[in-house]
Amino acid sequence: MKILTLIRLLLIGLWLGAACFFSFAVTQSAFAVLPTRELAGLVVSRTLTIVNFSGLFIGIILLLSSFIKQAETNRYRLAAERVLLVIFTLGCAVGQFVIGLWLSYVRMQINRPIDELAVDDPLRITFNNLHQYSVWVLIAAICAALIAFFLIGKQTTVKTMPLTAKI
Repeated sequence: MKILTLIRLLLIGLWLGAACFFSFAVTQSAFAVLPTRELAGLVVSRTLTIVNFSGLFIGIILLLSSFIKQAETNRYRLAAERVLLVIFTLGCAVGQFVIGLWLSYVRMQINRPIDELAVDDPLRITFNNLHQYSVWVLIAAICAALIAFFLIGKQTTVKTMPLTAKI
C-alpha cells in the first residue's frame, strides 16, 4: 500500500504548492500589476475560490483514504493525521462558504471600490475584519496540511543503497 501513501503525499503536496503560490505570488503580483485594487481583488478572490475548492476536494479524499487499512500504522499518528486533515478541510470550507460568502455580501452592499469608503466606515471595517479572518483561516489550513504532509510521509520508508556500497 505504499502507492496509496505516495498518492496521498502527492495530493496534499500539490495543494500546499498551490496555496503557497497563491499566498506569495498571485496576491502580490495582482496588486502590483493590475491597474486598480478592485480588479486585483477580483483576481485574488477567484483564485482563492479555486484553492479552497481544491483543498476541500483533496481534504475529503485524504480523509476517506486514511480509513484504508495499512500495515504498520501507528494509531496515534493516524489519529493526529485525521485531526489535521479535518482542520485542513474545514479551513477550506469555512474560508469558502462562510467567510467568502460574507465578503461577497459586504462587497455587494458597498457597490463601489472599497478604497473610496472612509477608513471608519462600518462596511469597510467589516470587510477588513473578514479579510483578516480569511487570511488566518488559510494560514491554519496550510499549517495543518503541512504537518499532515509530514505525518503521511513518515509512513513511507524508502530503502536506499548505503554510501559505502561498491558497484
